[in-house]
Amino acid sequence: MDPNRLMGKNILITGAAQGMGATNAEYFAAQGANVALGDINVEGVNEVANRINASGNGKAIALRLDVTKRGDHTSAVNATAEEFGSINIMINNAGVNKPKMFLDIDEDNWDLIMNINAKGMLFGMQEAARKMIEQGPMDEHPYKIINVGSIVSRTAFLDVVPYSCSKYCALAMIIGGAKALWPHKITVNGYGPGVVKTELWEQLDKDLVEIGMFEKEGQSMDHLAETMILMKQLSTPDDVKGTAAFLCSDESDYMTGQLIMIDGGMIMQ
Repeated sequence: MDPNRLMGKNILITGAAQGMGATNAEYFAAQGANVALGDINVEGVNEVANRINASGNGKAIALRLDVTKRGDHTSAVNATAEEFGSINIMINNAGVNKPKMFLDIDEDNWDLIMNINAKGMLFGMQEAARKMIEQGPMDEHPYKIINVGSIVSRTAFLDVVPYSCSKYCALAMIIGGAKALWPHKITVNGYGPGVVKTELWEQLDKDLVEIGMFEKEGQSMDHLAETMILMKQLSTPDDVKGTAAFLCSDESDYMTGQLIMIDGGMIMQ
């Protein structure tokens, strides 16, 4: 690992209290980045920030951020820029899922998922972009906005349709945002994980049993590994962090409008 690969990168990450967000934050800091950790779980982001600052790699701050509130995004973006001198990378990572069979989807289920995953991502993109434009173009490298998509940015399953819709939105915002923001020297890309062993998937596994998709806990992930993942194994946040770091690095400067899949061969492009 190059401890200077992300030196000078000031990164705001939403949903950073656990899972992929927390793992990415620590990995970025180990490569020299300054990271602002946003989450509604303040205790969680404080723990991650403390680990990073104790390590002596990079610098971290913890921020309370409810992604469904535009004002929270504005405050987090401003706090990042004030603490580190600027914000040059925004990662919209926060997300939620609550499976229901298609005919059981109700307004509460739809609104929960779309408000966090889609509206929250839009707010994050807009408020980060506004600050980047206000700061003016950097001398050499573009600003970067990175959206976390999913395998269901490319397909859909019968038991997670609202989640699939929200992740199709992530893809649409990558493509549309790339076209809208390049005149301001801002690139927009994303990555799409598959089945990642995180707290989100542990809860999802329980929910799938509750709605009758599987008989016992753990069965859903085993089933997907055996029947849908070409590599026949589940992923962890460590499998995702390298691609995320690449998108943050100067090596991805000549990319925009792209969603990179990290799914062990679930979706072939």
